[in-house]
Amino acid sequence: MLAASGLSAVQAAPVAREQRIDLWPAADAAGGDRVTERSQDPARPDRIVEDVRTPYLAMYAPARPNGQALLVVPGGGYARVVLDKEGTALIPAFVDAAGITLFVLRYRLPDRRHAEGPDAPLADAQRALRIIRARAGDDGIDPARIGVMGFSAGGHVAARLATHPAPAYTPVDAIDRIDGRPDFALLIYPVISMRDGLAHAGSRDRLLAASDAPADLALARLSPERHVDARTPPLFLLHAQDDPTVPVGNALAMHAAALTASVPASLHVFPTGGHGFGVRDAHGPLARWPHLALDWIDSLPPRP
Repeated sequence: MLAASGLSAVQAAPVAREQRIDLWPAADAAGGDRVTERSQDPARPDRIVEDVRTPYLAMYAPARPNGQALLVVPGGGYARVVLDKEGTALIPAFVDAAGITLFVLRYRLPDRRHAEGPDAPLADAQRALRIIRARAGDDGIDPARIGVMGFSAGGHVAARLATHPAPAYTPVDAIDRIDGRPDFALLIYPVISMRDGLAHAGSRDRLLAASDAPADLALARLSPERHVDARTPPLFLLHAQDDPTVPVGNALAMHAAALTASVPASLHVFPTGGHGFGVRDAHGPLARWPHLALDWIDSLPPRP
């Protein structure tokens, strides 16, 4: 369903090269999956999707794959998924220029309707990573060079994927025997802590509303900085100091946890930039963050 009309040109560029990969053998397709185009500029599509019932990966393949892959988890405060601003907008730098195979995740949002409740986004991310690794050979991908990049609430999903190896769902087929942990993680202005003073209130409220557990137990389990250990993959953390939505302390808390656990972590805090800048709205020195990220990815040794 497309809420705005006359916007086929806006979607043409990303959709034309998109390969859809469904996550689950069967999905609840009744209703939901409400897609709205928020932009009037054909050169800057800005679709969001709400009430996701049919989660899937949108794969964007480079002409010359370099063997690396990124599972991209857009943000949206766990109320929506921002498909373009923190998804397809990455294609020019990461796919076309760098040769990385990009998989943008359209994931379910926390909801008691889902069997996994607050873990539905994590379940989709775990399944997605396993699918990417299962088909790596066919896509020109090194199965030991598959990372995750998450933005805002998507950064929370990515951080949980990196720190929560236990399955968040009941296995459904042989793919679920494949390792579902990323080889590296890039967390961009991420929601991390559920602690008062750091938590993004909207994300925390939606996670708690989907949980049956006592609030204190749920919040401890949903705070990935409390679960960083020696198995956590290398981290790239990016945040703006003046972020008015998700305090920079979230990235700092994750970095501090990485230091304690001796996990390699690259921290980049810029004085200005606000929240939700993605690629398009990053200006000045901050606009170079994709280059910093790509250089960091290239510097990582393959996971043993």
